[in-house]
Amino acid sequence: MRITTLALAAAITLCATASPAQSGSSVAVSSPSTPTLTLAEALALAEEANPVLRARKAQLDAAEGASTEASALVAANPQLSVDATRHDVPTPAGIERYPEWSAGLSQTFEVAGQRGYRREATSRAVQALRLEIEDLRRQQRAEVSQRFYKVVALQRRLELEAQAARLFDDTAQAVEKRRAAGEDTRLDANVARVEAERARNQSAAVEDALTQARSELARPLQLPPSQLPIATGSLTPTPLDYTEASLLERLQQTPRLQALAARETSARARLELARAGRYPDVTVGLSVGREGSVDAREHLTTLSVSVPLPVFQHNDAAIGTASSEAGQARIDRQAAERDLPAQVHAQWIRLTNLQQRIDRLQQIVLPALSSNEELSRKSLKAGQIGLLELIVTNRQSLDAQRDLVDALLDYQTTRLALEADAGWTDHP
Repeated sequence: MRITTLALAAAITLCATASPAQSGSSVAVSSPSTPTLTLAEALALAEEANPVLRARKAQLDAAEGASTEASALVAANPQLSVDATRHDVPTPAGIERYPEWSAGLSQTFEVAGQRGYRREATSRAVQALRLEIEDLRRQQRAEVSQRFYKVVALQRRLELEAQAARLFDDTAQAVEKRRAAGEDTRLDANVARVEAERARNQSAAVEDALTQARSELARPLQLPPSQLPIATGSLTPTPLDYTEASLLERLQQTPRLQALAARETSARARLELARAGRYPDVTVGLSVGREGSVDAREHLTTLSVSVPLPVFQHNDAAIGTASSEAGQARIDRQAAERDLPAQVHAQWIRLTNLQQRIDRLQQIVLPALSSNEELSRKSLKAGQIGLLELIVTNRQSLDAQRDLVDALLDYQTTRLALEADAGWTDHP
């Protein structure tokens, strides 16, 4: 009877642990208020609804407006002036009144190339903002994908924990019946009960983590709290169509580094614009008018040129601020050019190690544990092992599948971070 009971438990073990870690199914029950999403659908929702990306896109209108204004022929509008004067002149015959008037037009001109610096600064700022939006979009895709894969992994983990809970609970019940009949020891019953409770606790912990992961995925998708999504996808790695060398070669073309270079160029142009502000603008005016009495009218045409004298103010504050911004932009670009290759190299090494770890689990560990399960079943039928040896075999098989799910999740997370930092355009 003891061998028959434990053989049944071993058979349940084989059914629960023999399948590899797949991730296309979910233990969550879909309902009209619980959307089931693929990765492509989740990315589309995030692209449309993410408030951070929408806010950055809104900033583009202001930057383009500044660029259009900087492209004007001159920085200031012309000024029109009109004067009207009435003269009251006393004469022997009484008061003689006659009007006088003048009209003029003046225009201020920049003489130190400010228009070119201003156009360069604003156009580069627009270019930088567009590149930053593209980089933000890629970072967001990577973040949403990472959250999506985390939900997929935890859904698979919850399936494993549910299988483990059923397995150890059935074993504990069978052993408890045999102990009541005096066929098993109290030690066997306690071991089985402890394993069953541990399995239930582990399942509850994974379920809590899954709820949190679904909530984190719903946040960038702007889904309400009542619609925590279910993820449908696979954690299985696909062959990479790039190498570390190819990623490093194209780093200078990534939106992040291009945006920093454009910000630096814009800051340098603003510095030159501030320095050019030391040179005074020239205002040229032309006016016409009529003066004098009715019988002695004079027609006047006046050309005026005015230049402010840079005696007390030399635009030092603006120059200092622009110089500081240009220096900071240069430091940011240099730091990114230095740090980004190191990040890509470190992530590539981690990705390679994770691939090797997955291969070992799938090609060596899991087949060996499957063989151990078969051997344990045969040994159990022959009466060569007991409950403790069976539980150890079960636990090893479950732990190996947990390790595989965790390794697959780490692989996908690292791959997405690597592609986001390297500016890789292909997404799953």
